[in-house]
Amino acid sequence: MIEPVDNSTVHILLAEDDEIDVKFIKRAFARVWREQCIHVVSNGEEALAFLYRQGKYGDAPRPDLILLDLNMPRKNGFEVLEEIKQSKELMHIPVVVLTTSKDEESVKQSYALHANSYITKPTTFEELQRVVQMVVDYWMGTSRIPPRNLH
Repeated sequence: MIEPVDNSTVHILLAEDDEIDVKFIKRAFARVWREQCIHVVSNGEEALAFLYRQGKYGDAPRPDLILLDLNMPRKNGFEVLEEIKQSKELMHIPVVVLTTSKDEESVKQSYALHANSYITKPTTFEELQRVVQMVVDYWMGTSRIPPRNLH
């Protein structure tokens, strides 16, 4: 099991409106890596409120990694990604787009908005578990995530 660099719990913000996907993603993380705390929001407005610590998210921790679905209500993932990457306060947080879209334009637009990675959601739990393992291996093992107090 991979240990975070500072041996503290890693906070992941999962912006996903599909409850079944949320359940499977959380289960996959629980199976491959226990040193994380997943915070779930179900639309783009909630994602930004969490990130800016507004309203009921006033005490929200700064996430170390964001998993962002593109197809969400209120504000879609592109709008959320654009705001994150334009904010001096948030721009350093890695954003992994995790979505059902295989559309080449969605991939191009995500990277144009400075997504750190683009992953199409797998269709089986076993494949999802492998993807989650790769995300953990890369972002918490190979790569170094920015410190929370960067800004």
